Amino acid sequence: MTNRRPLAPRRQVPIDANALDLFARIVAAGSFASAARGLGLTRAAVSRRVRTLEAALGQPLFARTTRALGLTEAGRALAAKARAVAEATDAARVGFRHRGAGYSGTLRVTAAPMFGHRLLAPLIARFMARHPQLRVELTLTNRRVDLLREEVDVAFRVTQRPPEDWVARPIARFAVRAWARPRGGVPLAAPEALAGEPCLVFTPPTDSVVLQWRHATRTARVELTPACASDDLSTLVSLALHGPGIVFAPDFMVDPLLQAGELVDVLPGWTLALPAAEQLWALTLAHPAAPEAARALVQAVAEAFTPAPAR
Repeated sequence: MTNRRPLAPRRQVPIDANALDLFARIVAAGSFASAARGLGLTRAAVSRRVRTLEAALGQPLFARTTRALGLTEAGRALAAKARAVAEATDAARVGFRHRGAGYSGTLRVTAAPMFGHRLLAPLIARFMARHPQLRVELTLTNRRVDLLREEVDVAFRVTQRPPEDWVARPIARFAVRAWARPRGGVPLAAPEALAGEPCLVFTPPTDSVVLQWRHATRTARVELTPACASDDLSTLVSLALHGPGIVFAPDFMVDPLLQAGELVDVLPGWTLALPAAEQLWALTLAHPAAPEAARALVQAVAEAFTPAPAR
């Protein structure tokens, strides 16, 4: 008979209300990623906390597959208790918020000028009106900002791969097209015709620039000499409004001008292929480093870009 050493007793890890609140919100959201966005956390942080909770209980809570996130028997048993904790947390949070007049302190925000001038500024103005005790520092720059080192709370950026250590929320997809004042004759037949037009290009000073254009049926590569090159897209749009130039800008930036008939699409069906991305993101530090006002601002901006449901 073989003598076997007894198993060491499992070290008990305390389970706090925060862990149960997190578990309940993952169950309600249906995925780690959705819960992370709602809580202002990274997905990696949510996964770590779940692993800690499972270690404390000594058994898995989620049955993970490539298509869905389900609950184990232990998870189902814990879900009701966790939901009660989450509901109590929400009630306390709402009650505390109603005691004051909104957010206060300083909120530091940065965005690309093309987004900040025309779209973000009105949204921030409305946000400040709802929270008169809040002070906002807004920096408009095309430079990539380090949120942590420069103590920025929210960054609105166009990027293909948001940093993994920031909480990234998609705000809007966009397309860059060719815009100009209404002009006589028909629109340009193809991007190659741009070579003979005064083009206003968002680029550092240069003698020539090569642009790749996309259509549903083909692509076109065009080299042209800008009539004006600038690192400020808002200035280029203003030039197009007051002269014969053609500006290449995101559709969300010129939409009010299109609605007013001040600009038109001179290359219908064609979009400019961007090397970076065609997605605008809101980036914040993970909770609790990100102030609640930062998450509220991101929510307000996202709602402004969300189409209203069809009736």
